[in-house]
Amino acid sequence: MALQVAGGAGCCGCLPLLGPWSRAAAFPPPRAVASDGAAVEDGSKTVLGGSGVAVTKLGIGAWSWGDTTYWNDFQWDDRKLKAAKGAFDASIDSGITFFDTAEVYGAGVSGAINSESLLGRFIKERKQKEVVEVAIATKFAALPWRLGRGSVLSALKSSLSRLGVSSVESYQLHWPGIWGNEGYLDGLADAYEQGLVKSVGVSNYSEKRLRDAYKRLKDRGVPLASNQVNYSLIYRNPEENGVKATCDELGITLIAYSPIAQGALTGKYTPANPPTGPRGRIYTSDFLSKLQPLINKIKEIGGSYDKTSTQVVLNWLICQGNVVPIPGAKNAEQASEFAGALGWSLTDQEVEELRSLAREVKPVMGFPVEKL
Repeated sequence: MALQVAGGAGCCGCLPLLGPWSRAAAFPPPRAVASDGAAVEDGSKTVLGGSGVAVTKLGIGAWSWGDTTYWNDFQWDDRKLKAAKGAFDASIDSGITFFDTAEVYGAGVSGAINSESLLGRFIKERKQKEVVEVAIATKFAALPWRLGRGSVLSALKSSLSRLGVSSVESYQLHWPGIWGNEGYLDGLADAYEQGLVKSVGVSNYSEKRLRDAYKRLKDRGVPLASNQVNYSLIYRNPEENGVKATCDELGITLIAYSPIAQGALTGKYTPANPPTGPRGRIYTSDFLSKLQPLINKIKEIGGSYDKTSTQVVLNWLICQGNVVPIPGAKNAEQASEFAGALGWSLTDQEVEELRSLAREVKPVMGFPVEKL
């Protein structure tokens, strides 16, 4: 396959890149490129909101790459690095070319090894073998001491340096700031107008914040392309708090993080074998016991399609429409499995059957800033 680097100085592999004002002249609703069952890179792309930026219908979350605080059992070594590189290469090989990262993932903004720098390294190494199309989404951390629109541009330029690219397909506010959100949104618009980003988004935004952000950016002639929130079969808060409906109404793509509930929906964990580390305090043996009827049904439905439980729950999200899941991949096996969620669809009856069973499971807490 012939691919282009979309995050760097090369030609963008998305829709034609026009000037910032003409790009923003109209904000069409999200639309998907029609798929006839061809390879992922040929038929499974969707457009982020009204931005004109096309990405694969499923992306890869890179939160765990380089991380030593939540993932990887508090350690990072060459073996884990090799596994992460395998996840990147397997994603590209499977046709998944959309990667989501952030300046605070991994060692964070002060560390030499973090998710952004690793993703940049992986892209560079892959480019040495072939021309590669990669759509990059990264995020600005609304830290309390960051003030004004200038802080957004400064942080973005540091992210671009770590990634080794001249622009990214998506730049998002990672969470609402305690103060200064208007300035942050103005910073996003500045970055868009300067061509440093091809689309802008927010993350963990409530319905009210989402509407306010949409209006402020629209007044600048900039489309709000996405809102990245916690969304899975067992965490359906976006359906209940108006966020999903608002995204659909305004033509904003919902990017779903933790779409497999950090592994809890894969069937990998059982009451006798809960996850280790911080996840073990969330997905306890008691919680996993209550989850088993749903897990059994997911497995049963997957069997009828020759699909894994992971592929079923990712497909369930895609079936909601206007949703791009970004499961985290720590190795090549996981990344290859995620690709199997594309190219087929659950029936409406199966979608509702799973939702009905999921209602019997009390959801775990989401990211606390959702209610700010």
